[in-house]
Amino acid sequence: MSNAPMLNELSLRALAGLRQTPKCLPSMYFYDDEGSRLFQCIMRLPGYYLTEAEHEILAQQWPKLLDAITPDGRPFELIELGSGDGSKTLALCTAFCQTKASFSYVPVDISAHALDSLLQAFEQSLPALRVHARIGDYFSGWLPPEHGHRQIVMFMGSNLGNMTMDEALAFLRQIRGHLRPGDGLLLGLDLMKNPHTLLAAYNDPEGVTAAFNLNLLRRLNRELGMNFQLERFSHYACYSPLDGAARSFLVSLDKQTVRSTRLDLQLQFEAGEAIYTEQSQKYNPAMIRRLAQDSGFAPALHLQDRQGRYGVSFWQAL
Repeated sequence: MSNAPMLNELSLRALAGLRQTPKCLPSMYFYDDEGSRLFQCIMRLPGYYLTEAEHEILAQQWPKLLDAITPDGRPFELIELGSGDGSKTLALCTAFCQTKASFSYVPVDISAHALDSLLQAFEQSLPALRVHARIGDYFSGWLPPEHGHRQIVMFMGSNLGNMTMDEALAFLRQIRGHLRPGDGLLLGLDLMKNPHTLLAAYNDPEGVTAAFNLNLLRRLNRELGMNFQLERFSHYACYSPLDGAARSFLVSLDKQTVRSTRLDLQLQFEAGEAIYTEQSQKYNPAMIRRLAQDSGFAPALHLQDRQGRYGVSFWQAL
């Protein structure tokens, strides 16, 4: 019988990525409790415009969204994939409730800590709203809608941009497979813009994004028995206006060997060698339309913040 430790899917994916050339880690690995806390700090940084822009759209243009979601006033289930602590959705749900819209809210997240915070906030602010939190994978435990209800999926925060175009298309098709014609998808999408504006969002002078990125190594040390020395790695971010992708890396500052006390794993790093940790894709209108059409949706509505930095799109399932 093997004495090897049982590894969860996330750990297996991390190990597979570290054994690749070039080395990489799945961006979903960022969000342990400390990573979630650091990301909350990132969202409040002056240069991180994404949260502010998305909030502006939801807070000021929600009547257009509600008209698109339920033009006939039909009840709906608002299913938010990767809800986090719900801070970006609370104002939207509050506005919907004030119009007496008939809906329930289903936040889905891998972080129990984030969902606990969400439930407390919604109980305090919207005690009459039916909230059915679900922890775990986006698609496990997905229930069919109540009779006569639409299902509206939310995937906000430009989280789709963490995937390659092929991965994003496969993910959108998976969402479409859980929906019926007439159901909908609400997407937050960061838009192509001045490269200097984009780079500032991923390389803040306060160093919070660097701490967020380096926390990946701290998590691997804890969960996989690795011996990464964080001071020997540096956060590096870049943006390519040619393909619209912002990318983040952890760069080894010298030649070194990293081992695990629990696993048969030894990693060699050359000075300057990088671990690819995150892609953040930015979109233009043609890319958004193509993604919708290729995944079985009709793009029904596209809203932007006042500065045209960020978009929220509503697509209807065909």
